[in-house]
Amino acid sequence: MTNLSINEKTVDTILVLDFGSQYTQLIARRVRESNVYSEILPWDISEERIRSINPKGIILSGGPDSVTNSYTPRIPQIAFDLNIPLLGICYGMQTLAEQMGGQVVSADHKEFGHSELTVSTDSILFSDLDKTLNVWMSHGDQVQDLPDGFELVASTATAPIAAMQHISKPIYAIQFHPEVTHTEDGKTVLDNFLFKICKVHADWKMDNLIAQRINEIKEQVGNNKVLLGLSGGVDSSVTAALLHEAIGNKLVCVFVDNGLLRKGEAEEVMNTFKENMSLNVIKADSEEVFLRHLKGVEDPEQKRKIIGRTFIDVFDSEATKIKDVHFLAQGTIYPDVIESSGSESKEARVIKSHHNVGGLPEEMKMDLVEPLRDLFKDEVRRMGVELGLSAEMLNRHPFPGPGLGVRILGEITKEKTSILKEADHIFIQELIKADLYNKVSQAFAVHLPVKSVGVVGDERRYAEVIALRAVETVDFMTARWAHLPYEFLEHVSNRIVNEIEDVSRVVYDISSKPPATIEWE
Repeated sequence: MTNLSINEKTVDTILVLDFGSQYTQLIARRVRESNVYSEILPWDISEERIRSINPKGIILSGGPDSVTNSYTPRIPQIAFDLNIPLLGICYGMQTLAEQMGGQVVSADHKEFGHSELTVSTDSILFSDLDKTLNVWMSHGDQVQDLPDGFELVASTATAPIAAMQHISKPIYAIQFHPEVTHTEDGKTVLDNFLFKICKVHADWKMDNLIAQRINEIKEQVGNNKVLLGLSGGVDSSVTAALLHEAIGNKLVCVFVDNGLLRKGEAEEVMNTFKENMSLNVIKADSEEVFLRHLKGVEDPEQKRKIIGRTFIDVFDSEATKIKDVHFLAQGTIYPDVIESSGSESKEARVIKSHHNVGGLPEEMKMDLVEPLRDLFKDEVRRMGVELGLSAEMLNRHPFPGPGLGVRILGEITKEKTSILKEADHIFIQELIKADLYNKVSQAFAVHLPVKSVGVVGDERRYAEVIALRAVETVDFMTARWAHLPYEFLEHVSNRIVNEIEDVSRVVYDISSKPPATIEWE
């Protein structure tokens, strides 16, 4: 398959070079929140790729490495040769200092958490801000000697050089993380870099973007049919709505019902898209096929692979029945691209493979249409609102690609999926009723591979155990277990045990991420 790229952008672009920080995506998102387009690329990307982007400025992210070691990531020479503004953050500051002749050392006191920054020199980066700021630090190394041509801008109690700037060039570096919410006025620091130093225009706006994408889709596909795998999730739903707006009934959607969706979800998807929005949707009832392939399988990774492979087989089978389809649409969004972008890096650091990125068989001779490919999830939701999708659909909690398959520990059976659907439905229903659903970032039930003794009425019950999970997070990279009221949890537990005969016990997961992950498998 050929992936046709989106038309070259005429908007100003800020390039974020990724040195491996868990916060890199946050940097790009913060830039976009200021209506400025940003793009993330690995630090060792080719010179030609950077030139093709023609960035107005480059932000160097943090990272886990130490510049005091040999063969760790470095800023490419092209970043200096372009003579555009640079902003180094954390590791980005350290490698900038080291590469320009300064000295970096391992600090006696590693700094992690809040710190008070004192600004001692006038700097555009800190204009309109107080001389003391509460910032978020996360580093083990620090700059000990300034590079030639640089001056000290700010310090903390443990980091004498916490911000620096070049005397004559637009090069700035800070030890703290302005992109995280823990840093007060971090947005102002970034905005100062964007608008006062890079002098970019705030021209990345949703209303313009939708009209632009509709024109791009029409130009790309012409009068041809487009095939889309519709899951009912936010990304595929917004993709469907956008394509329908652009090409109407030339869009053909295939909805694979694998039996691993939430209670009532299959009916809801068909009602929303086929009945209410008049989309051309084909439903593939394939629960029995999935369960047959999953029979006897307990290993989580094996289950994921089987579910993914079976989805492709079912989708492929339905696709071959549709004549004259030349394009395949996918709800790929920017984090999917970033996490699967190892091919662009010489080191090929792939965080995870993703079903939307390079996951479909080569024999499907279709060109790709990926209109959301450069959007973050919050931007996708904003686009969905503009396209008229319901807030209820757009604000639903994330749901994993393998569905309930990774929330049933051990072998997946029809009986277990039925039990889990009911328990999950009760939990979500009560969260909505108690006005708690939108106060947690993700909530769900898990079917555990154990049985427990219970007493219902005068009878002994030896039955299944259900775990409830709810977390609060900003970026899903770290998460805290949600401190739901005890009375609420008691009520949910009572409902699950009383209404589902096959459940004898309910437990609540109080693990945060890290060390636990949000999903159980």
